[in-house]
Amino acid sequence: MRAEEFTAQMSVFNGGWRLYVVLLNAGVTPWPEFSFERAEPVPTFTERAEALSVLGFEPVPDAEWEWTEYSADPDDLASEVTLLAAIRVRSWTGAGA
Repeated sequence: MRAEEFTAQMSVFNGGWRLYVVLLNAGVTPWPEFSFERAEPVPTFTERAEALSVLGFEPVPDAEWEWTEYSADPDDLASEVTLLAAIRVRSWTGAGA
């Protein structure tokens, strides 16, 4: 049996980085979330891996963090940019499957 894969995302929320795993079709179940409680510096690769582990997930083999930037107003080149990171993950319960 193959482990189910999900997307983990990380962005700044309320002044600090937070990492969460997107659970589509989970109904009203809250998504697993980890707060780094800081805006700077950006959490390191090791910190992100440890946060995923605390949540019960790990990156799938050969997965890499992908970074995207977006703004509240795409038509205004001077508007503030927000970074969003994403990676494919699997739950620990299926990691050995």
